[in-house]
Amino acid sequence: MAVADGTHGGGTVAAGTAGGGTAGKAIRPLDAAERRVLGVLIEKGKTTPDQYPLSLNAVVTGANQKSNRDPVMDLDEEAAARALKSLRESGAVAEVYGSGRLARYRHLAYEWLGVGKEELAIIGELLLRGEQTEGDLRGRASRMDLIPDLTALRTHLDRLADRGLVIWLSPPGRGRLLTHGLLPPEKLEKVRSQLGLTAPQPGRHADDHDGRATDATAGANADDDTAVIGQATPPREPAMRGATNDSLRERLEALEAEIADLRGRLERIEQGRA
Repeated sequence: MAVADGTHGGGTVAAGTAGGGTAGKAIRPLDAAERRVLGVLIEKGKTTPDQYPLSLNAVVTGANQKSNRDPVMDLDEEAAARALKSLRESGAVAEVYGSGRLARYRHLAYEWLGVGKEELAIIGELLLRGEQTEGDLRGRASRMDLIPDLTALRTHLDRLADRGLVIWLSPPGRGRLLTHGLLPPEKLEKVRSQLGLTAPQPGRHADDHDGRATDATAGANADDDTAVIGQATPPREPAMRGATNDSLRERLEALEAEIADLRGRLERIEQGRA
């Protein structure tokens, strides 16, 4: 798949990742630093292609920025370098060199996850912000690749959920919550507990990983957000909990999506002025 933000460009692949292929590299759960670093590489490859691939310093800056991140983190270069190293070993990231000696990094997530551009935008947004509603996700992911409406979003989500790359946290219906399928099992249970959901939801969109993305022996590191979070983030309440008015839900979803879209546009304007 030839796409400018992931499978092309940015110098020569360093030794150990020759050809940029990921054959035989199993998808595995990611710890907090790995999730943030991979999310940053996906985001910057799509939103600031002229500055991509990223240096280690740019990865750290992107990981710690305060906009479009939840939680806000305080990741140092050592932690970012460790995350990049483990992601390289898993086939999700490549180290590349351009005209100079400075190492830069690009993701191989298209190949590693086997997804298309809109689906990668969805995964990238979930890696950067964690669990969220469909309405929020559509607006936020559209700053990377346009997703015109919730119907289009749900088509992508169904495909991702069937492969265990998206996890439904609440039952089908308006305002349902979801997250990505790259969380370690203990972290997923912590998220469910914070949301008041103690067991997988039944139905087609239940979180069936088929053993691919939740195997603790696949090489996931311990997931400790407190080790890299710069400030505490209070647990989020389940969206629309107890609401019964479908019309109000729909209007609120639309407003949330519009606000997220406006925030994305504002960020792009600010980046252009920088």
